[in-house]
Amino acid sequence: MSERVLMKGNEACCHGAIAGGCRYFFGYPITPQNQIPEYMSLHLPEVGGVYLQAESEVAAINMVYGAAATGVRVMTSSSGPGVSLMQEGLSYMIGSELPCVVVNIVRGGPGLGNIAAAQSDYFLATRGAGHGDGSGLTIAPYSVQEMHDLTARAFDLAERYRMPVTVLGDAILGQMAEPCRLAPWGEAPQPDLDWAIGGARHGRERRIINSLYVAPEDLDAHNRLIASRVEQASREVTEWQEYGHDAPDLLLCAYGICARVAETVVDWAGEQGLKVRLLRPISLLPFPVEPLRSWAERVQQILVVELSLGQFVQDVRLAVEGRCPVHLQAATGGVLLTPEDVLAEVKSLMK
Repeated sequence: MSERVLMKGNEACCHGAIAGGCRYFFGYPITPQNQIPEYMSLHLPEVGGVYLQAESEVAAINMVYGAAATGVRVMTSSSGPGVSLMQEGLSYMIGSELPCVVVNIVRGGPGLGNIAAAQSDYFLATRGAGHGDGSGLTIAPYSVQEMHDLTARAFDLAERYRMPVTVLGDAILGQMAEPCRLAPWGEAPQPDLDWAIGGARHGRERRIINSLYVAPEDLDAHNRLIASRVEQASREVTEWQEYGHDAPDLLLCAYGICARVAETVVDWAGEQGLKVRLLRPISLLPFPVEPLRSWAERVQQILVVELSLGQFVQDVRLAVEGRCPVHLQAATGGVLLTPEDVLAEVKSLMK
């Protein structure tokens, strides 16, 4: 194992991407993710990769589309306003069954908002991508180490299920520095991709990448194929972690940076004799429905903590299906919830 290196989450994300085989990056700068294009511009050439700053996010995602069609591992990154502009291109990639990785370091919104940390792009990241039926996968780190590890893994997931994978971070995760154990940069994988374009000069037969299905019956079948891959992913790669009391009265549910706050709350609550447990989704799409449903039958109530006005909580409530009360503690616009804030809410609910 390598020694741990102190680095920012944005930088760790890039190192993990290159370790995961990323060799092409197309993007456009926006705070608070600017260290990602900066890092990739410096280090991709070291492994024979290509960095190109596009003239806009719209151009960037269409460059990603073109590179992905050839079978290479490719990534882009942005924040909410930029990812919004990428939605049409992402819909085309889903329809064309193309893998890529999109990193969204979330800032406050809507509109220009601000550059403070938020989780208000949850719907943007988990309710499909762009127009039409179809979706990619979404994973949510909560530490610098996971920014590295989950981004590296995202390329395998994208290729396995032939769809975009979103790594959903936030301004704190992107900018904070922690010790991180780095994976080595080896050769990029060279899988036998029987769907990739290339033609004779690439040693492959001529193929066509397409998302146009004129006959309704054909599009219906195609959409069901894409949906079946998401269902397959729900069986194979749904991931979550739990922390705290084994027989809790209250279950905390949080992801990303809020889960860091919630872990502290679990510890403080335990010191005061309160039985609290945290369930942290790592995969947001697919969502860990079954463990949430199981805990909902054993706890008295659930408290969801998020930096948005009730987006993530909707998936928790859908999973719970009324088995127990689900409460929301929320902040928005870059306002942060502290452990003191959440503990006070926990104690209020458990009176």
